[in-house]
Amino acid sequence: MSKEKAPVIIYSTSWCAYCKMAVQYLASMDVPTIDKNIEDDQSAHDELMAKIGGNFRGVPVIDISGQLVLGFDRGKIDEYLRQFGYIK
Repeated sequence: MSKEKAPVIIYSTSWCAYCKMAVQYLASMDVPTIDKNIEDDQSAHDELMAKIGGNFRGVPVIDISGQLVLGFDRGKIDEYLRQFGYIK
């Protein structure tokens, strides 16, 4: 990354295997992340619900510069990471 980017936010739960995979995947590319556990942190839960309009379908939900990826969708994650300059 040539300049400082806002961390990618991963809304997760402690038991979610795909959440852990998302964290590891982004870390493998040196993408800065913030992992927000929606079970342990009510404000993280409320923040996620506001972003998705209360239409909860599961975790992870990954926020890349305001674009949301529902689930661990590598294609969409890579698309948004490229679009916003996190990776080439």
